Amino acid sequence: MTVSGRFVALVALGVVPVIALGLVTGEPGAVLGAWLLFVLALGILDLSLAASPRLVTTSRSLPPRTRLGETVLSELYLTNRGRRTLRGIVRDAWQPSAGAAVTRARVSIPSGERRLVSVPLTPFRRGERTVELVTVRSFGPLGLWARQATLKSPGRIRVLPPFHARKHLPSRLARLRELDGATSVMVRGQGTEFDSLREYVRGDDVRSIDWRATARRRDVVVRTWRPERDRRVVLVLDTGRTSAARIADEPRIDTAFEASLLLAALATRAGDRVDLLAYDRRMRARVQGATGADLMAKMVDALAPVEPELLEMDWAAVPALVRGVTSQRSLIVLLTSIDAPGASTALLSVLPQLTKRHVVVVASVTDPAALEASRQRGNRDEVYLAAAAERALLDISRVSDAIRQMGAEVVTASPSELPPALADRYLALKAAGRL
Repeated sequence: MTVSGRFVALVALGVVPVIALGLVTGEPGAVLGAWLLFVLALGILDLSLAASPRLVTTSRSLPPRTRLGETVLSELYLTNRGRRTLRGIVRDAWQPSAGAAVTRARVSIPSGERRLVSVPLTPFRRGERTVELVTVRSFGPLGLWARQATLKSPGRIRVLPPFHARKHLPSRLARLRELDGATSVMVRGQGTEFDSLREYVRGDDVRSIDWRATARRRDVVVRTWRPERDRRVVLVLDTGRTSAARIADEPRIDTAFEASLLLAALATRAGDRVDLLAYDRRMRARVQGATGADLMAKMVDALAPVEPELLEMDWAAVPALVRGVTSQRSLIVLLTSIDAPGASTALLSVLPQLTKRHVVVVASVTDPAALEASRQRGNRDEVYLAAAAERALLDISRVSDAIRQMGAEVVTASPSELPPALADRYLALKAAGRL
């Protein structure tokens, strides 16, 4: 049972004239008590005429998934199985991160009928957004007192990564088409295969001349090469404690998701096979054997509930994980942080095992605020901040040099620039015939 503001207003409204009347009659206490008993009886009568909220049944209609930042509609259906019309308020108890614009709605449901309560949701966190309970408050005809019941009505919606980096995909696909078709690759390497013959033009590498075909056709022809297809790309996402840091108001792990999705979309269009491992000390997400549109759907669905864990990344287990995925020469992309030399020791210790058999790229987010702070010299405080920023940038440079000395590639950029930068490095490796 609950008391409405109308009941409080009624009590307050009657107190002043009742006390004045009591002073006239000489018994203000008795008159005030009679007024309160009258109002109380009126509230009890109103409560007895209210419909029972426990006779309401609920059902939900929800989309199974949505992207972060998009708005979807949660539909809650209420059916009144009681004999009286239910007039009241319904509260749909979505968790705050679901971004419910309105959680309370007034309803009037005649006996035996059903009403719809729609709640717009704009989630601002990835993962499973849930609702378990619905609270129904039923008022009497006078709206003084109300019956209240909390009903179970579970619902769930999966919020997927937003994939803002897809805006970079058309330009990278155009470069891929140039690389794979319109503009032939003239560099022959491990990652290229014979494509076709064409006439020699000035500037072509003489080592590409096919002398047998030239003898048959009586004009000079050269071989063209294209990147090999069906190569393997293994994405390893570090979900340890360092992935929880926020850079430019975005968690590192979310930037890693954006870079992984863009690279996977590009690689699968290039005919390569992409596998994903999200790991710290146990497997958080794994996608293997998917191709094309199915790959992207499985990746966003697998990555949606993954959150950073306050654990140190177990880099010693990564070579075995990679061997469990593929035994052939592949591109291994490690998305992690390389901010401090001490924290990167474990990563550096396993790189020789990976670079011995694979092409390895280490991708890391850098803080644009540190770069900006390193340029400020206006006052003493800014000088101290600039010194700290310079030290942080120097640490990143030292770790990057150590990674390159071990035969791996390094890609560092701000959160908005890391996904396209990683895609560009993939295309450069393709063009150089290293994949």
